[in-house]
Amino acid sequence: MHEDGNGDGHRVAPSEAPRSGEDREFLSLERELTVLLRRARANQGEMAREVHPDLEPAAYGLLVRLEECGRQRATELAAYIGVGKATMSRQLRALEQLGLVTREPDPADGRAWLVDVTEEGRSRVSKVREARRARYVSQLSHWDRGEVAELARLLNQLNRGMEK
Repeated sequence: MHEDGNGDGHRVAPSEAPRSGEDREFLSLERELTVLLRRARANQGEMAREVHPDLEPAAYGLLVRLEECGRQRATELAAYIGVGKATMSRQLRALEQLGLVTREPDPADGRAWLVDVTEEGRSRVSKVREARRARYVSQLSHWDRGEVAELARLLNQLNRGMEK
């Protein structure tokens, strides 16, 4: 391993070192996003278990989406999360069995279902999200609030750019 030369103290394996003509910034971005995503997946599993011990990590994102956006069609949720109808149906059945969501026929289309978070689901997700926000406040207490806001802005910009 050797220093990557950008002065940030990160060490990279020789195979990860930039080859001629490559953009160091984008290699660094890829590396940091990989670490962030790995940690986010681990955190999502932890948060799912905090909501309910039997909740699958992938289903946690569904609950958050429903809490933020209100009731939606299962097909809209599947498109947002990026899974097929069968996977979505299985996850929604599990959430329903845990008492975290309800499904009702869509009055605009009798073939479709509208999914919503139950009060129990909303309460559990809210507690977990509040605890996560408190951890961020603690872990980033040495950051200037402007830096936190700038990071949020840049991540939002990145997410919007990747939707295209």
